[in-house]
Formats: sequence, structure tokens, C-alpha cells
Amino acid sequence: MDADQEKDLQKFLKNVDEITNLIQEMNSDDPVVQQNAVLETEKRLLLMEEDQEEDECRTTLNKTVISPPQTAVKSAEEVNSEAFLASVEKDAKERAKRRRENKVLADALKDKGNEAFAEGNYETAILHYSEGLEKLKDVKVLYTNRAQCDEKCTKAYFHMGKANLALKNYSVSRECYKKILEINPKLQTQVKDYLNQVDLQEKADLQEKEAHELLDSGKNTAVNTKNLLETLSKPDQIPLFYAGGIEILTEMIKECTEQTLFRMHDGFSIISDNEVIRRCFSTAGKDAIEETVCVSVLKLWQAVCCGNEENQRVLVMHPDRARLLATLLSSKVLAIRQQSLALLLQLAQTESGRSLIISHLDLTRLLEALVSFLDFSDKEANTAMGLFTDLALEERFQVWFQANLPGVLPAVTSVLKTDPKVSSSSALCQCIAIMGNLSAEPATRRHMAACEEFGDGCLSLLARCEENVALFREVIYTLLGLMMNLCLQAPFVSEVWAVEVSRRCLSLLNSQDGGILTRAAGVLSRTLSSSLKIVEEALQAGVVKKMMKFLKTGGETASRYAVKILAICTNSYHEAREEVIRLDKKLSIMMKLLSSEDEVLVGNAALCLGNCMEVPNVASSLLKTDLLQVLLRLAGSDTQKTAVQVNAGIALGKLCTAEPRFAAQLRKLHGLEILNSTMKYISDS
Repeated sequence: MDADQEKDLQKFLKNVDEITNLIQEMNSDDPVVQQNAVLETEKRLLLMEEDQEEDECRTTLNKTVISPPQTAVKSAEEVNSEAFLASVEKDAKERAKRRRENKVLADALKDKGNEAFAEGNYETAILHYSEGLEKLKDVKVLYTNRAQCDEKCTKAYFHMGKANLALKNYSVSRECYKKILEINPKLQTQVKDYLNQVDLQEKADLQEKEAHELLDSGKNTAVNTKNLLETLSKPDQIPLFYAGGIEILTEMIKECTEQTLFRMHDGFSIISDNEVIRRCFSTAGKDAIEETVCVSVLKLWQAVCCGNEENQRVLVMHPDRARLLATLLSSKVLAIRQQSLALLLQLAQTESGRSLIISHLDLTRLLEALVSFLDFSDKEANTAMGLFTDLALEERFQVWFQANLPGVLPAVTSVLKTDPKVSSSSALCQCIAIMGNLSAEPATRRHMAACEEFGDGCLSLLARCEENVALFREVIYTLLGLMMNLCLQAPFVSEVWAVEVSRRCLSLLNSQDGGILTRAAGVLSRTLSSSLKIVEEALQAGVVKKMMKFLKTGGETASRYAVKILAICTNSYHEAREEVIRLDKKLSIMMKLLSSEDEVLVGNAALCLGNCMEVPNVASSLLKTDLLQVLLRLAGSDTQKTAVQVNAGIALGKLCTAEPRFAAQLRKLHGLEILNSTMKYISDS
């Protein structure tokens, strides 16, 4: 069909639709409607006469010629409307007959296509489906079946799944979505969401069916719920009227039946679209009655959404209600804040609820409101941080947080300015722990570390907590974890910041708390190398002795931090090497570390040993040990961390230089070849 023919077709179909409406109006019992329809018909006939003259009295549609009556229409008054309508009716019947015939042919071709598809003959199947579409172009199943011939067409399966979901063919919809996963396992997250939608809609349908049955049976609570919603739909009542009705309704909603009836009878819109209730929510300085209305609505929403995921979806997916929830969480009225928080926490108990919050609420505003709860009582603060934790564990929230960090950084920075003396310590710890977990993502950490105000906030909070380490032990411990992550990012905010952080951690090494000691050492191991000045201060503060004690009594994590600090100190100052030898004369502690499975620990231990070889007579005292063989094995090993081979090779070279007898042993063991192969790592580094 060319463009002109298509244009004619669309014009004709439009005219038929309009004339059908006119016929219905001419048969109306209302004489005014009937008379208007007659006048409109006469007007249309005049227009048709003009169009026919322009088109040479001929219109073609699908090779069927529709010609005007042989007798020309002389005037509108002479038009026989009954004859005209009979002509239109006849044409409509002919079109319907042709469509029925084409439908039979299209269905037959669809069946042939299905047979070919079942046999694996996809080319033939496509041919049959395409022929069927030529007969009738609006048969959706022919399009989806034709797309299905491409087994890799995940988009087709998505549309098929969505279409079957709309048709309430839940099992078929699930199979379509599962097929997507078979084709592309990487789409697991998306498919999980699709399948969840199917489950939720099927569950909602069952709920509505049961609710209908109970309503029809005359169950009191079901009938009363419906009747009360009708009462609340009355406009322009005083606020107390709505508050009282909503409270009664809330008390009635005890089971899923009432929750479902609330949704089925448009309860959410009846409440949220009510002008009086909307004014109560929007008023900044609320009086007692307006507060009561707001609180009663929030309690009602909790009641109808408790355990009902479809109601949760209807509540949150409405844009106005989504905006309202985020706004109410920062209300100046404590009761409204509390009930808003309770409602959101209720939603966040399920995966679908968390997804709704992340997808539809203003998360920046939500986050700002949540951290502001740190200034409230322990109960509210801990509840708010519980909600923050639930959301922060979701991958979609983490993606959002990273993408919007410049905008939300002021909110999280404000947490670091909190006074631990007046805030809930447990809630503050929880909030800082969330920030620490989020900072594990390199892009997020980079933004945080580059923000001078954020870095200073960490230092400032640490200083305030140090005033009473015993009281703020948990806050210090959590904050050090966040700072450890920040210190992975190079370069630091500034050398001055790194020096101040190191000093704070040196002070904390005097603590009797093992957890704080370990984390303080962890931060120090990452900041110490930023300045020779701070290395000197560390040596004066007795850091070598403390780290050697760590190696004797601490666990693997503490040992990892300790040996790195010792490697930094012995690499820079001879005094540090001498103190290590004094505290570990035979270097037995260091040599023991070389057998660890922790490659980072082994690499730093080898570096520290190599540095200690520069102390006179140390190498000679080790002749009866197997240090050369151990270092040789490490230098030639196939470890993931090249620092192990490099540092072991350097230590081996220093050992042989300091004591020639080790060099002779090395030649006997053909160790020079191993050392030569290690040189490539040294040159690369």
C-alpha cells in the first residue's frame, strides 16, 4: 500500500468511527441530541460531496472501490439520510466480513508457523508469521511469535513476559522471563525484578478475589471498610471529621482483606487527594488539629501497608505521595517525624519495599533527614540509622550514592561534626560504619578523600572522642575504620593532614583496648610514609617497641600493620634497625613471618630483614640459620605479589654483601640465576 492509499484508508476509518457515533446519537431518546446529530449528518454530507468532486468521485481501499451514488446530491435538504446510513452500514458489514475471513487465514498461518517453530524450522516459521501479518496486521501474537524465532532476542522475551503479565497469564510470563536468564545469565538482577513483579501481581489478584468474595458475603469489616471510605470521600469537611474517620478506619484494618479493600476502593487517593488533608500536610506551622490529621494518615498508611507489598507499591509509586514521605521525615513536629520514620522503616523490611524507596523517593532529601535524627533520642536515632543501613546494603543505593556523592557529601560530612557527648553513640557508630562501607568503593573513597572538609571532620571528631576514650570507644573504633579506607587513597588531602592523623594514632597506641590499638596501627601503617618528620616522632614515641610487641602477641591483622610500620621505620632510619635487632637479636620473630600465607606480611617482613642486614655483625650471627634458603625460595617463587620476590631478592643481596660466606652458599645453590630472574621485577618497579 503506497502512502496515498494509506492516507485514504486512515481518513476513511476515521470517518466511519465518526459516523458510527452519529448513528448512535440519532437513535438517542433525547430529541435535542437527535436533532443535533441530524444537522451534523447533513453538514458532513455537504463536505463529502465537495471531497468527492475533488477526488473525481472515487476512493480506493484495499482494491475495493467505494463509489458515490449515481444520482448527484443536489442540496442538503434533498439528502436521504436513511439511504446514506444504510450505505455506511452495508460497507461496515462488508469490512467486518473481510476481517473475519482474514482472521481465519491469519490464524491458520499462525498455526503453520507454530508447527514449523516446534520442528526447529525457524525460517519457515518466520515466513508463515509474516504472511499472517499481511492478512491482518493487528494480531500481536504473530509479532511476538516471529520475534521468538530469534532465540537470542531477550527483548522479545521481555515484551512477551510483559504482555502475558498484563493478560494475567502468570505462568507464561514467568517462563518468558526465565528464558531471558537462560540466554543471558548476566541479566540476573533484571530478571529477578521481573519475576518479583509477576509474583506481586498474582498475589494482589488473589487478594482482590478473596476480598470481593468476603464483601459479597456481607462480612462486617469488609462492608464497613467500604462504607467508611465513602464517608471519608465527602469534600470540605472540618479536619477533625477526617481525623476521626481515619482513626476509626485504622482500627478496622486488621487483616489483608481490609487492606485490599482499601486499595480496591481507591483509599490512597481518597485520603491524599482530599484538599483539607493536603492543607494540613502543607501547613508549615501546624496547629494541634492539623498535626492530628497528619499523624492519623501516617498511622493509617502503616496499617494498610503492613505486609501488603501491592499497597506499598501503590503508596510509593504515586509521585505526590513519594514527595510527601520524604518531606514529612524532616518535619518540625516530632510526632510526624516519628510516624514517617516508622512507615519508611516498615517499607524497608522487604526487598521490594527498599526498591520502591530507592526508585521513587528523593534520596538526597531522605539522607539529610535521616542523619538529622542523630540529634534526637537514642530510640529515634537508632531507628533512623537502621533504615539507613537497610538502604545502604542495596546495590542500587550504592550506585546512586556514588553517582550523587557531590550533592550528598555535605550531609555525610555533617555527621562528623556531631558532638558525641549529646548524640547517641550507638547511632553515630552505625552511621560512620555505613560511611566506612561505602568508602570501600574506590570512586566514593576518591571523592571523600579529596574533600578537605570531610578529612578535617574525621580528625575533629577523633579529637573530641579522645577526651574520653573509654566512653567513646565504639565511636573511635568505627571512625578509625573509615579513616583506614580514606588512607588507601593517594595522595592524601595534604601532608599536614597525614601528619596530624599519624600523631592521633600514635597517641592511641597507648590505649589498653586491643581493637583500637589494631586500627590505630592500621591507619598509621598507611600515613607514616608520607613524612620523615612523622617517622622521627614515631621513633621517639617508642613505635618500634610497640610494634615488636604486636608481632609477639597480636593476631595476623595486627602483625600485618606492625611489620609494615617497622619496614617503613627501618627503611628510613638506622636507629630503627638497631632497635629491632636489640629487641629480636636472632631475628627469629621476623624470620617466622616469612612462612606466613599472607603475602603482604611476607613482603614487608623480607624488606625489614633486608634493612636490618645493614647493622654490623647481624648477617654473621645468622650463618647457622636457614635464612638464605628461605629468602632464595621466596625470590624464586610464583607469588601474586611481586613485592615478595623483589624484597626477598634485595634482602638476599644485602645478606650476601654483609657476609661473604652467604655468597659462597648462594653459588653452591645456583642462587645467582634466581637473583638474575628477580632483577626484572626490580627494574619494572
